[in-house]
Amino acid sequence: MNTAAHEVTLDYTNSVQVEETEDISPTALDEQYDTATIMGGLYGDGIIGLKGAFEPMWADRLGEDIEVLFSEALARPGGTVGRGPNRYYVEIHPERIRGFLDLVTHPWVVAVSTAVLSKDYKIVEIGFDVPLTGSLNQPWHRDFPAPEATLTGRRLNSLAFNLTTVDVEEDMGPFEIAPGTQWDRPIGFKHEMFPPKSLYGRYQERTVRKMPKRGDISVRSALTIHRGTANQSQKSRPALVLGVDAPDAQNAERHDLQFTRSYYETIPVEHRKHFACRIVDALEPIVQAHTIEGLVMGEA
Repeated sequence: MNTAAHEVTLDYTNSVQVEETEDISPTALDEQYDTATIMGGLYGDGIIGLKGAFEPMWADRLGEDIEVLFSEALARPGGTVGRGPNRYYVEIHPERIRGFLDLVTHPWVVAVSTAVLSKDYKIVEIGFDVPLTGSLNQPWHRDFPAPEATLTGRRLNSLAFNLTTVDVEEDMGPFEIAPGTQWDRPIGFKHEMFPPKSLYGRYQERTVRKMPKRGDISVRSALTIHRGTANQSQKSRPALVLGVDAPDAQNAERHDLQFTRSYYETIPVEHRKHFACRIVDALEPIVQAHTIEGLVMGEA
């Protein structure tokens, strides 16, 4: 793990408010990562990031593992979910990727999850998106309907962490997000997730294009309106997804997080309580269940 990290608020691809920090024990997280900064970013723009959380070589190993898992998933019925033309999502078994424990025990990941979701946060999902050559602009969307906790209580009860396995370039279909739209009421939204095209101008005016590097981490509310853009390069753009819930959220119902008993026992005891998972004797194939209808249909 990289012992020096750069905490950045708002647009983590730009050099704003960079602060050098040193890795320290989780007991000092409030001193290392400012709770107000975390809350302000996620309740404001809906996305924050940490540049250089890991060394690029760490991300390269993650990319190697994802390549193997993607090939296996494509060959297995129900192994992938379409998220538009030439764009796939695959939920995976955590122990099949190197560095899983590095990620879920990273002080910034722990600090963000605790600040926004409480000390009883639950990790409910790990998977990856792969936009291949020829993938198109997605429609603007959120990843699931906004819960009452957000619509009525004005509280975020889930987060999505993302890590790229490549240095993203302009022609690779960068991720775009419309800051502040996690609070938009879904009036006229199809499936409560897809806003009408009459609102696209609002999102286009706000849009921020993200260009992360290997080793960066971002975290966002999946309710913030966003989209993947067209990949015009000859390279894929894999990105890891880690889904985390507050105790009252229900996103675990869409996923099947599994650990073998032997692997689970290697996880530090203080981190085991943060998984909404099944313990199995042998890993079972995951039939992908988190479909997003408008994306499967390839609307643009």
